[in-house]
Order: sequence, then C-alpha cells, then structure tokens
Amino acid sequence: MSTTENLEHREALKKLKDLIEDIKTCMLATNLEYLPLNVRPMQTLKVDDTGNIWFFNSKDSLQYTDIKQDNRIQLMYGHPGKTEFLSIYGTAHLSHDRDKIDELWHPMVSAWFEGKDDPNLMLLRVSPQDAYYWDTKHNKLVSLFKIAASAVSDHYEDDGIKGRLKV
Repeated sequence: MSTTENLEHREALKKLKDLIEDIKTCMLATNLEYLPLNVRPMQTLKVDDTGNIWFFNSKDSLQYTDIKQDNRIQLMYGHPGKTEFLSIYGTAHLSHDRDKIDELWHPMVSAWFEGKDDPNLMLLRVSPQDAYYWDTKHNKLVSLFKIAASAVSDHYEDDGIKGRLKV
C-alpha cells in the first residue's frame, strides 16, 4: 500500500525542487476553462527559494495569449525513467525583468530566441497554489516487476509515496 505523506513549507519546497530538478521538462496547460486544454512542453529553468517555477516564454506564443486572458495554469511533470510524477496548479505571471533574464540565460536558449535582447523573449513565473506528487522508491523496471508479480500472487506491495505539497 502506498504511503500518503503531505508536506508543508520547507519540506514541501524541498520535495518540489527535488522532483522538478530531476525531471526538468513538463507539460504546461493553459485555457483551463475550455476543452481541449492548450498543452505544450516547457523546460524548467529554476525553482526559486519561495517555490516559484521559472521558464522562458515567447510573446508570440499561444500560451502568452492564453495567460494574458486567464493566468490559471496546470503543470504536469513525469520522469521518463522512474515513476515520479508531479501535478501543479498555479498562477502564471509574465515578466520582462532583465536582471532575471540575465540570471537564467543559457546559450542553449539561443535555439529559440535571438539572444537575451530578443523582443519576444519573456519570463514566465508560476506560483504554485496546489501540488500533488507520486514518487516510488524504485525505478520503472522494479515497479513493473512488482506489478507483474502481484498479478500472479494477488498481492501487491506499493511502497510508493504520494501527497500534497503546500509551499
């Protein structure tokens, strides 16, 4: 049976940072009021000390338009090699903060933007309001083996941990 471990404040922030730093790429959903949701992959730049999650964004993107109309978003992280998942509901804030752009800039970003001075370059800061995580102690292969073994024995020991994060 999996364990529920709801975390708050420092413990929640540490878990949030650990999962995001391990996974990095998420799916960002906007336009939450209407179906289908607008969903696209995003690369996380940083989780700051207050739990804000930072991304680069473009002024000519669909998410920019969506966030200007409704800043409620959902982030979904899933590690491809492990059974670690994180779902974050929060509010998105768009910014042109030059100091923060300089701090977070990496040459790889040049694949999408024409340098730090690109007029379309913006920051997207997500402030989590609700987060839920699922984390197993084992990698995907061990987890799949346990599931297969449970099919034979009718007994499954889920030693995973799940819970809410209140940052």
